[in-house]
Amino acid sequence: MDKSWKLYILRCGDGTLYTGITTDVEARLETHRAGKGAKYTRGRGPLELVYSEECGTHSEALKRELQIKAMTRDEKERAIRSQHG
Repeated sequence: MDKSWKLYILRCGDGTLYTGITTDVEARLETHRAGKGAKYTRGRGPLELVYSEECGTHSEALKRELQIKAMTRDEKERAIRSQHG
């Protein structure tokens, strides 16, 4: 069985948010921190994982990523706060 896909949001050092998908959030975060992740996150450290959710399949994760990216910043911040209580 394939690994479950996850959606994640990082808060960059400049305060911006980056959204991505992966099967291993911690490994992906380390890739971003090493400057080998998305071009957007390079030079924007420190990077903090602020949100993650299980999505199931790759297709479901891609759809969820599009939904999150379509949200306003305020909507994303509310989602982050709701996960952290």
